Amino acid sequence: MGDRTQLYIGGAWVEPARPERITVVNAATEQPLATVPAGSREDVDRAVAAARDAFEGWAATPVEERLACLQRLHEGLLERIDEVGRLVAQEVGMPLAAATVIQGGVPAVIIKSFIDLARDFPWEEPAGSSTIVREPVGVVAANTPWNYPLFQAACKVGAALTAGCTVILKPSEIAPLASFVLAEEVDAAGFPPGVFNLVSGFGEVVGEALVSHPGVDMVSLTGSTATGRRVSELAAQTLKRVTLELGGKSAAIVLDDADLEEAVDATVRQSFLNSGQACMAWSRLIVPRIYHDEAARIARKVAEQLVVGDPLVEGTDIGPLASAEQRERVRRFIRLGVQEGATLVTGGVEPPDGLHRGYYVRPTVFADVSNEMAIALEEIFGPVVSIIPAEDDDDAVRIANESPYGLHGAVFSNDKARAERVARRLRTGQVDVCGVGGFNVLAPFGGYKQSGRGRELGRFGLEEYLEVKALALP
Repeated sequence: MGDRTQLYIGGAWVEPARPERITVVNAATEQPLATVPAGSREDVDRAVAAARDAFEGWAATPVEERLACLQRLHEGLLERIDEVGRLVAQEVGMPLAAATVIQGGVPAVIIKSFIDLARDFPWEEPAGSSTIVREPVGVVAANTPWNYPLFQAACKVGAALTAGCTVILKPSEIAPLASFVLAEEVDAAGFPPGVFNLVSGFGEVVGEALVSHPGVDMVSLTGSTATGRRVSELAAQTLKRVTLELGGKSAAIVLDDADLEEAVDATVRQSFLNSGQACMAWSRLIVPRIYHDEAARIARKVAEQLVVGDPLVEGTDIGPLASAEQRERVRRFIRLGVQEGATLVTGGVEPPDGLHRGYYVRPTVFADVSNEMAIALEEIFGPVVSIIPAEDDDDAVRIANESPYGLHGAVFSNDKARAERVARRLRTGQVDVCGVGGFNVLAPFGGYKQSGRGRELGRFGLEEYLEVKALALP
């Protein structure tokens, strides 16, 4: 993919109002990959006007006609899985094999899941003498992150368009390229003009203009907790509906009857997926105190076996981080962990051998971590796992729940009923019980506490984009 010079507004590729550009950087080489427009408030105004003009007609379009457009979009994305995987591997650093499946393939699956869901969805239902009608919220501003760019766009755009909303998509300036692929496929699928719009740009300009715009009815954001607070403040001025999928500091609890090697191996690998650039990473490994040292030994072995390198080279397990800023953030937390007295089991701030170009960080494991340390409290968003000892099941649950976040987690045990009892006590949106489950696009995804509000995916994700009306009938 070369440079992108236009925005997608009102069903057409149009010139941006201003000439400013954003350079997208290859995370492995630190060299320019492409440029995209740095959109402006004028571009936002045009996109919102187009979305508002299209809303009434799209909302009134029969569901089956909306789904026919989404089916064509699904089929178009299937044709471009390899292309998207390669783009995101370069932007974000996820190894190509994983990026092709997760970053390229899963978005198409997500779109298909909303198509299937909508056919049996209760758009209307009786309630005594009333009829309950579910109607689209309106114009949606979808703000997506850089770590899973098309994946998160599919979650928001798929649900919003299925519901009958119109959308303005604002991708992260770090990884915007897959969103242009999405816009091309929307255009090819024959959606009415203005139903979907794409405005690339910086968050402080395009993002804030969308969130504060009086013509936007709803904001859906995936991003940091700090960004979620800012979005909430701006959206409150016009009382917009807001859904937020924010940070995480998820815990994997290993009970004393679990297969320790299997549990530690699974936790380290899950936490290092996408170089740890995942809100659902199990970055806290909570183990029985008597097994702490053995867990550290296993974690070190797993981490040191993983191949760090160019994401486009076959056999790479861990690629670079997405940006120099993110690399420095992770290194700062590693230094802080050492200063706070945690034991550095493996990894550290030095670049991996032979990888002085690119945003690489060594896979890092800390042991002897307590919940008061910054590496246990704050989301690092890199390949760093902290091992925390617990006295018993109750202590493990206490440690897990002391986090200000509550997005994901896991419980490992050879007794499924026991693991489920512990899982039910965790204050978090999703928990994998007795192993790493396959990602379920029908299950609601979202968090408790500072991990956000609202849910994505499945029926609960679709309902976020719907208003409920009661018709009192004679």
